[in-house]
Amino acid sequence: MKFNKLCSLLLLATATLSVQAASVWKVSSDKHTLYIGGTIHILSPEDYPLPSEYDVAYEAADKVVFETDMVAVNGLEFQQKMMAKLVYSDGTTIDKVLNADTYAALKQHMEQRNVPIAAMATLKPSLIAITLSIMELQALGFTSEGVDQFYANKSQADGKPQSWFETPDEQIDFIVNLGKEDESGMIDYAIKDIKKLPETINALRDSWREGDMQAMADVSIDDFKADYPQIYQDLLVDRNNNWLPKIEVMLQDQPTEFILVGGLHLAGPDSVLTKLAAKGYKIEKL
Repeated sequence: MKFNKLCSLLLLATATLSVQAASVWKVSSDKHTLYIGGTIHILSPEDYPLPSEYDVAYEAADKVVFETDMVAVNGLEFQQKMMAKLVYSDGTTIDKVLNADTYAALKQHMEQRNVPIAAMATLKPSLIAITLSIMELQALGFTSEGVDQFYANKSQADGKPQSWFETPDEQIDFIVNLGKEDESGMIDYAIKDIKKLPETINALRDSWREGDMQAMADVSIDDFKADYPQIYQDLLVDRNNNWLPKIEVMLQDQPTEFILVGGLHLAGPDSVLTKLAAKGYKIEKL
């Protein structure tokens, strides 16, 4: 789901496929080990095959853990629920929700892409932000399934159990509430981020393939946190904090899990990896 930052900062463009490192870590307690991999939610065809470290972790794991139920979110029921909550049905239109400057910027952005602003008229701001990002990524050639979907399909075919941190309904509610405190700010950020995307996406992809979380934070997290602290809190910090106790339970018993979450959840001072290390767990990069 991601992400203005929800989508775009997790997506990458043209790194060399000879890079051997990857965003996959082994995390150990005194009782148990699990694996955590950073995912990209949409990829380009050139991103395949994925770095081999993902398969190493997958083969070592008894179960794969995703942000949410990947099968359900691809189903018709989920799509219908999401649209019902993310489209205005009471006559409200987006020009009445956003401030005048933000609406003008959105209108100009859509005109530059030959899409009428009327196409966005009844969409809620969080859905508009996601739609803008997906449109831009597709224009840049990101048309292939992401890391999480790849392993959801693979584990389903292999009969390997799956679980997840958030239910599909929780994901919908999260998207509905994203940026509610500053809806114009969220759209401003999405447009600003998209304009920089052709320049930043190579660096983002390189940092993902190399597992360089400091570089990912430098490119994406730092400005995001400074400019839009509430969205940063909602999107990353709160969810990381919610996931941490669940990961700690996994570190105390069998089976061995391979956790796959968006790359930004593993970068920066509030990341899952930083929080686990602070609690004394051993973190090793594959």
